[in-house]
Amino acid sequence: MVRLDLATVLLAVATVSQAVKQNTPPIVPGAYIVEYENDQDTKAFVNKLGPGKVALRKDLRFKLFKGASIQFKDTKNAEEQAAKVAKMPTVKRVYPVRRYPSPQHTVLSTGDAALEFVKRQEGGGKDTFSTHLMTQVNKFRDAGITGNGIKIGVIDTGIDWKHPALGGCFGPGCLVSYGADLVGDNFSGGTSTPVPDDDPMDCNGHGTHVAGIIAAQANNPFGILGSATGVELGGFRVFGCEGDVGNDILIAAYNMAYEAGSDIITASIGGASGWSEDPWAAVVSRIVENGVPCVVSAGNDGATGVFYASTAANGKRVTAIASTDNIVTPALLANASSEVDGKKDFFGFTGGQPTNWDGVSLPLWSVNYNTADPAHGCDPYPADTPDLSGYIVLIRRGTCTFVQKAENAAAKGAKYIMFYNNAAGSASVTAVVEGIQAVAMVPSGTGESWTKDLAAGKKVVLSMANPSSAPKFLTYFDNTAGAGFSSSFTSWGPTYEVEVKPQFSTPGGSILSTYPRAAGSYAVLSGTSMACPQAAAIYALMMNVRGTKDPKTIENLLSATAKPNLFRRNGASPGFLAPVVQQGGGLVQAWDAAHATTLLSVSSLSFNDTDHFTPKQQFTISNTGKTAVTYSLSNVGAGTAWTFQTAGSSTPIALDSVELTADFASLSFDSAKVTIPAGQRKIVTVTATPPKIDGSRLPVYSGYIAINGTDSSALSLPYVGVVGSIHSRPVLDKQGTLLSRQKDSMNTPVPANITFVIPPAGFANDTSYRNRTELPKLVVTLGFGSPLVRVDVVPLTNCSIAARNAQTVFGTRTLGQPEGFPVYYNPRGTLESSWDGKLADGNYAPTGRYKFVVRALRVFGDEKKVEEYDVAETAGFAIKYAKGPGRRRGLDGNVEEIMEEKRQVNDGCEQDERSVKV
Repeated sequence: MVRLDLATVLLAVATVSQAVKQNTPPIVPGAYIVEYENDQDTKAFVNKLGPGKVALRKDLRFKLFKGASIQFKDTKNAEEQAAKVAKMPTVKRVYPVRRYPSPQHTVLSTGDAALEFVKRQEGGGKDTFSTHLMTQVNKFRDAGITGNGIKIGVIDTGIDWKHPALGGCFGPGCLVSYGADLVGDNFSGGTSTPVPDDDPMDCNGHGTHVAGIIAAQANNPFGILGSATGVELGGFRVFGCEGDVGNDILIAAYNMAYEAGSDIITASIGGASGWSEDPWAAVVSRIVENGVPCVVSAGNDGATGVFYASTAANGKRVTAIASTDNIVTPALLANASSEVDGKKDFFGFTGGQPTNWDGVSLPLWSVNYNTADPAHGCDPYPADTPDLSGYIVLIRRGTCTFVQKAENAAAKGAKYIMFYNNAAGSASVTAVVEGIQAVAMVPSGTGESWTKDLAAGKKVVLSMANPSSAPKFLTYFDNTAGAGFSSSFTSWGPTYEVEVKPQFSTPGGSILSTYPRAAGSYAVLSGTSMACPQAAAIYALMMNVRGTKDPKTIENLLSATAKPNLFRRNGASPGFLAPVVQQGGGLVQAWDAAHATTLLSVSSLSFNDTDHFTPKQQFTISNTGKTAVTYSLSNVGAGTAWTFQTAGSSTPIALDSVELTADFASLSFDSAKVTIPAGQRKIVTVTATPPKIDGSRLPVYSGYIAINGTDSSALSLPYVGVVGSIHSRPVLDKQGTLLSRQKDSMNTPVPANITFVIPPAGFANDTSYRNRTELPKLVVTLGFGSPLVRVDVVPLTNCSIAARNAQTVFGTRTLGQPEGFPVYYNPRGTLESSWDGKLADGNYAPTGRYKFVVRALRVFGDEKKVEEYDVAETAGFAIKYAKGPGRRRGLDGNVEEIMEEKRQVNDGCEQDERSVKV
């Protein structure tokens, strides 16, 4: 566990300004969550803090959490005020309010329920829905087990409960029987004011799709069927029609769902983290400890590589759900017509952006007729290309971006483009390019057929329709690229303290479900957002069969009986299992879990890294069957993933180039065979030997302990470990830590000794200064997570006001930290902070020369020891305040009027960097 002073942690992050941009969820300036030592009257508490100084954001008094979120009106001095609140004897902890984005997902297609369709629900009433077949949910349905009597709380964007497939009503006796709207339609996050009510109606779409995955009823034209149609749903809406949400509202929603009697709580919400200390994650963990399972999406940052677990999924005892691709690719296609040499037919397409297809009827043209060309349309068109304004240009998907393909076509006059897929199904395309009026996509087979017609000299004319109003039909394509394999977008663990994340997987890639009536009623979406609700439904089915609601028991069973799959990328597999940190225990096999008579005491094992290596661990096997069973134990290795590109590098490897190796750990057991009589249990001791592999690149190894019984039971226990010292790993990318300009989106380093003319104190957001001032921007790049990033403002003159007021911290003379620092529990990535001269204590730095010294604490580091930090410094720079009105509190304690800066930039001092020790 990282050793940090908790009181410091909770307060120091409090005033990160809106100028700070980072992968980690941003902080609302001046807003805090206060947890009480004991229950107290919130109104009296807020009044005690000072009438007119503090506003109540949310009363958070619940059974498992007693407190409030507050907003200091004086955001400039909020940190000082929060520090005083933290010292009050009635206060247990103080946390900053963080903002989390609306759930990530990809909309592949939408369609109106009232039109033509192709059903997949066949087989004499048997459940043949593809995701149910993958997870064995169909066996419950066929046996009449539907989650009856179980209440699932859904924390999301709300639910369109008027949807006929979701019951059509709200309240007792309805499918959506309870819940509330915590925010209102116009809520956009941050400091906007929630307008709660009792109706969790969805105006976003995400929550309605989630609800259908859990419990869509069979009375719909597309044959969609929820995994647990007999449950009751509770809709707890935490997002407006657009925008984000604070963790204070998320904490309230979780506690409301818990107190409303939810047996399971699901949320497809999160943000980059890797740390279980987040207050939202801690509250969710508390609910699990009190007997209610909480499943949370693992995240959609798979392209970022290992060590990128999302919160609150990375909370202790919280079940993180990874995504597996569907075995089929459903598509809701708009209907249009084609004519080949006078013969008419119909075809389906997916609209894109731009979408001005109304009344378009034009012949097709293609730059070549090679249907296997991986870079079709990526090169500029030949000189003899005709004027394409009278054609629809047919282009195969692949290699370069849609925009590049569209630009090449537009250069020859094209206005309309029809892409055809290079894989199963179809997708929405965005190619906003000057001159292009509309784009769309058709399935690969359709595009290939047209291309062959064109190659044969036939004339192909497409008569298009508006994709939003055209009739829709449902079709399915076999997923030949990734059926049943981990989705490329699913986030990889573990946490920075090597806790196993995710726990297991369910289907989340290309999922057909309900959608708000106003947006088409049905849609195909992809994301771990789609995997999480199926896991929640499976929990309900498990509760029906096993008669227990214990979170640990159900998680252990589902993990042990899940089916690990091979690693797969770009349609190919190296022949070994995907790492545990990508797929968890594997794809859930719910029926096997519900009827297992062998139970394991844990859902996974972590051997940690080399510094904290615990080679010998124990777990228990319980035989709840009626006869003795002999179990054979063995080790099945999974791919080992490198974290960094080269030895000593601070650059992590992204998923699209992640290196996997077949260097597996070795495991030994106190006994390779264990006989356990009926109704008894035995402790198994396992000893791990990590693979002999270069630890400087921090490889993450994993695998499964296979447990095969003479009763035909087959279980597996996932494990994970790290070769090398996480603590010794540099976390700060020194080359990527630099000084740039606020308006420079490319973060180009500025030359040394540049002078920034910045707005007068307190006027950084005043538009009148926008064109004649510019703020320095600090760019901090973390190649690995850091529990603490501090930044010191170091004066470069030895006789200025700043130098006279500087203090020495860690051997560095510092004026203090910029507002918004230090920042705690950071994921890897880039942090950007524009500086208007304001310091963390509320003072403003005087005109003068400075540099930033950045320190990032290493994982498992002690924040009080200077040697535990990585250090980088920026080039020297100067600031002076622009002419204008304003007042600021200077370092000498006086409040000074600011009309025009007349002092010399160096305050009459000679620059003396040698006097500044770093």
